[in-house]
Amino acid sequence: MPKSHLNERYQRILKATVKHYIATAEPVGSKTLVEGYNFQVSSATIRNALGQLEKDGFLYQPHTSSGRVPSDSGYRIYVDELMSPDETISKHIEQYLFQQLKRETWHFDSLLQRATQILANISGYIAIITLPQTSNNKLKHLQLVQVSSKQMMLIIVTDGFQTQSVLMDIPATILEDETENLAKELQILSNFLNHQLKGYSYSELITLDWNKIDQEFLQYKNILKNLVQEVSQRLQAESTPSIIMHGVSEVLRHPEFSHLEQFKMLLHLLERQQDQLIPLICESTSKVKIRIGSENPLESMRLCTLVSAVYRQGESPVGSVGIIGPTRMLYENTIPLVETTADYLTDALSDSITS
Repeated sequence: MPKSHLNERYQRILKATVKHYIATAEPVGSKTLVEGYNFQVSSATIRNALGQLEKDGFLYQPHTSSGRVPSDSGYRIYVDELMSPDETISKHIEQYLFQQLKRETWHFDSLLQRATQILANISGYIAIITLPQTSNNKLKHLQLVQVSSKQMMLIIVTDGFQTQSVLMDIPATILEDETENLAKELQILSNFLNHQLKGYSYSELITLDWNKIDQEFLQYKNILKNLVQEVSQRLQAESTPSIIMHGVSEVLRHPEFSHLEQFKMLLHLLERQQDQLIPLICESTSKVKIRIGSENPLESMRLCTLVSAVYRQGESPVGSVGIIGPTRMLYENTIPLVETTADYLTDALSDSITS
């Protein structure tokens, strides 16, 4: 039954029931609501309302003699329509992130590691952040460096500040030159690669037209094609986002995960089935995405809520911030925590690219 069909009393009773259950993990009865939430009606009236909310699918009774517990539908109505967001939470979280993450002193990958730890510590749930997807990133810098008499290293930096290095044999045509000229040759090639490839994404690299190469670099055509192939392979290999995760031990303190089999299912998902989890976390949306219990397509997530938001590079989503906890989640804090962290990482990524 949509909220428009709930009168004000029913809305207040549902909201109080959800809030009390989130705080205590104990089924909620009419006496508890009358005594703790200033309802100016009798226990019998509250009891009748709880019964109706159960019929409507917003509450259920774990046992016939117990109080009520919110259903997934009850949580959904609470999150979408009854919850009162605390605007000060976002400001406090933003200030805390700025204090703890002085982003000008961190490599971006390290910043993500620390941000994930902070999310887990503050929320008490499992925090997950995906690294920027390299397939969406563009090349920022390439450099060839001699490492031995016959080998060179190609260093690749994307505009997401991910770094790759490839060890390669120095082509025979370059080795024919005098040793003292080798460093100069490699620098010339580095300059050419940067001039030609900076700003390209992986998908653009594989469509390069080598027939349009500058006349003065025709002698390097085969070498350059091999170098670009190495770059493409590295970027392609990194196209599936990697994740950083903290807080798995945190969820053990929640009674929902006291059953070992349920926790083992979740742990198996987190450790062995990340390919199934990542698409849920990385779902592109302009707002925070909240999947509650049965809304999750994976069986191992049916007792969980996943709150996620993307962080961006310009207008393009490149990574995600997610928190996994029980459906009995403190939504008022978790939602702004995820949203504010995603916004912070968007700004941090923008700063690192322009600096």
